[in-house]
Amino acid sequence: MQISFTYALAILLGCLAPLSSALAQYETTRRTDSEGAGANKEGRLEIKRQNTAHGTPDETTMTTLRVERYFDGPVAMFRFDLPLPDQKTDFGGDPLNPHLGDVKARLRFKAFKSGELSFPSFVEATFPTADPKSLGKGKYQLSAGIRMVDPVRLSFLDASSHRSTFEMEVQQTNSVAGDPNVKDVRNTRFEFTFFDAWQQIWTFKVKVKPNVDWAQNGKTGGVAEAEAGRYFGQDWRAWLMLGHRAWGPSGIANTYQTRMELGLQYTY
Repeated sequence: MQISFTYALAILLGCLAPLSSALAQYETTRRTDSEGAGANKEGRLEIKRQNTAHGTPDETTMTTLRVERYFDGPVAMFRFDLPLPDQKTDFGGDPLNPHLGDVKARLRFKAFKSGELSFPSFVEATFPTADPKSLGKGKYQLSAGIRMVDPVRLSFLDASSHRSTFEMEVQQTNSVAGDPNVKDVRNTRFEFTFFDAWQQIWTFKVKVKPNVDWAQNGKTGGVAEAEAGRYFGQDWRAWLMLGHRAWGPSGIANTYQTRMELGLQYTY
């Protein structure tokens, strides 16, 4: 099922319709880590555009719409991702001809703490909704992961204007059902991130993402990414990310050769 550009735009506008306070006067909110939403927030809407060269089916040129809802209690967040991969999967892509990709849903649980360390965990399900199937994995996938967030104070950064964290994450993904004619999904993804918010306005992120693809006999690969972003008003953030393969052959799960990402999010 091909999705026209008009229809994809209608989905986006429907998501953004409730956002009446666009680019309000700046007010600071505490940004605690690279996924932090600030205090007293209910959810987040996001759109990002990724141009990707030599990626795997789930790491390709696409536009992704994301909806998050935050809760008080054992379950802290629900996330839904609607990927719209281009008909052309090269770096240039074809943004006027999006298709439906494999949708994802995630539950993140309330973090447990040890001193200054915070350990949020999550479970995620991926559904083989891609049309055509070549734009997805063709499998139902279940994954679980845990993240460690550690506030850091670097001597060369002014503590009064910088809030920095070092973050580590590990996520295991396995396919559980789906098309028997396509290969199973079994991989472990790691993330090592340094995140800094400067003057509660600018954000900087450096990330290294090693991956082990057990479906390919444990072959490994990894990408490195650098991101710069800016908050607008109290609730908006835009960013630019550049990424490149750091090591390993092509075709390893969750890796690509080159990527440029532009994103915009609204937290409400």
